[in-house]
Amino acid sequence: MQARTGRFDVAGPSGRLQAQRDEPLDAAPRGTAVIAHPHPLFGGTMHNKVAYTLARAFVQAGWAAVRFNFRGTDQSEGVHDEGRGEVDDMLAVIDQAAADGPLALAGFSFGSCVTTHVVAALAGKRELQSVVLVGTSTERSPAAAIPEHLHERTLVVHGEQDETVALASVLGWARPQALPVTVVPGAEHFFHGQLPLLKNLVIRHLR
Repeated sequence: MQARTGRFDVAGPSGRLQAQRDEPLDAAPRGTAVIAHPHPLFGGTMHNKVAYTLARAFVQAGWAAVRFNFRGTDQSEGVHDEGRGEVDDMLAVIDQAAADGPLALAGFSFGSCVTTHVVAALAGKRELQSVVLVGTSTERSPAAAIPEHLHERTLVVHGEQDETVALASVLGWARPQALPVTVVPGAEHFFHGQLPLLKNLVIRHLR
């Protein structure tokens, strides 16, 4: 990633949260994207390759990208809270690392589910320029609906052969909202061999 990178801590509701900010080298960022990682009880951290790919896409599109570790992940303090406290973690990161200027949100798997609830929490309080949801977890815990006015700014990407979150489950979540889902043929949950395509889909959406 051709980026200026800095690591920092966020004061989370359950203690210190690890975070990392990547910025374009050649220009001031268009805004800040906050990116949520997959399930920490299954090895998910902010260094997950899909979360990293999302950060690369945002930086290439001119955004600063902030990734962070949820409570109880790596050196972040606290204990995993099955998605409830993790919403508060992400809101704390937004408040402290993306308080001003244009804001985008993104997530992968468990992180996408958390992101949907953060979108709902911010409704009427903060304008979102873009929402990117990849491999959205809709089975272990229910994802929140995306407000209709954000549909044109929202990219939902899912692998056709996702073995962790069935495509049918994501379509079942999206269908009542008439929210489009971009399906990547042959891709599984972690987009093995398809990460360049995923990055390009996100960049195209941001443009």
